[in-house]
Amino acid sequence: MEIKSVQLKNFRNYTNEVVFFNKNLNVLEGKNAQGKTNLLEAVFLCAIGKSPRTNKEKELIKWNENLGKVTIEFNKISGNKKIEIYLFSNQNKAVKINGVPIKKLGELMGELNAIYFSPDELKLVKDSPDERRRFMDIDLSQFNKNYFYALNKYNKILNQRNKLLKSGNENSIKETISIWNEQLSEQACFIILKRLELIEQLKVFAKKAHFYLTDNAEEMNLSYVGLTDTNKETLKQKLLKLYDESLEKDLNLGYTTVGPHRDDIKIVVNNIDVRHFGSQGQQRTCALSLKLAELEIFKTNLGEYPVLLLDDVLSELDKTRREKLLTIINNFQTLLTCTEYNLNIPANVLKVKSGSIVKN
Repeated sequence: MEIKSVQLKNFRNYTNEVVFFNKNLNVLEGKNAQGKTNLLEAVFLCAIGKSPRTNKEKELIKWNENLGKVTIEFNKISGNKKIEIYLFSNQNKAVKINGVPIKKLGELMGELNAIYFSPDELKLVKDSPDERRRFMDIDLSQFNKNYFYALNKYNKILNQRNKLLKSGNENSIKETISIWNEQLSEQACFIILKRLELIEQLKVFAKKAHFYLTDNAEEMNLSYVGLTDTNKETLKQKLLKLYDESLEKDLNLGYTTVGPHRDDIKIVVNNIDVRHFGSQGQQRTCALSLKLAELEIFKTNLGEYPVLLLDDVLSELDKTRREKLLTIINNFQTLLTCTEYNLNIPANVLKVKSGSIVKN
């Protein structure tokens, strides 16, 4: 997969700019707050329909403007593609693929595949399970549109079940809770089974990447925290049983306490739980290993590498890991931001200043 160009109109601090990329390493160089990260944000927005930095779409539109737009043209195995995202100050965004408006955001999934990594991604390892579930959900949604739809459906059913639990109407709860349990378990099974498939692949590739980054000094292992049955019917029956067993607790708390929305990934290095006992350096290396594993999983499942977006990552790595990372990323298209690029690896260096690409 290869991005040819990105056009930004009234996006963040960009007024009207077109940026062209080559198929290997592209470096966005410049001082802080010039717009380097904004460009990566625009690319990831076109990949998953959401910004990696904010949930408020209005923030993406340039100050004092009412309309913003991002256009990306790229090549993939299936042919040439163009994605256009229109941002409005007073309504939801609109998306076109090859000039045709889409009705559901799920139609965007899997068109442009991208992996985003920044120093803030350390939260993937050290923060709450929400971050690791989000990590799985973004990947799986790009692999499989059905996963995206199942996840949305699951969340809607979950909200309805939670509303019922909060209602305090015991008669209504007893009469209808089993209906919600049945619907919830059906979507939950699909989600869990797909996550388990992903974890099995992640185990292999993340361990290999971690060995590479640490010169074989540390062994990284992953496991899924939650139900791990791979038989759908057995899994469903266990979920239904858990819903029944946790009903009293759920009623007291006013929300559903079991299911894939509560699951997690456990990350262990040399038999140590990295989230709780690992050093910051170990946590950072684990996060990077997971991102490198993602690249290989995309290649395995889709037949081509995604675009890798690296936002100010080099400054957070020691020299050895920096060189190892750059050796790997020379095999596919990468957009990398930094304040100064002085490495020996050839790159298409684009200088960014005040929301513009300036000539050297």
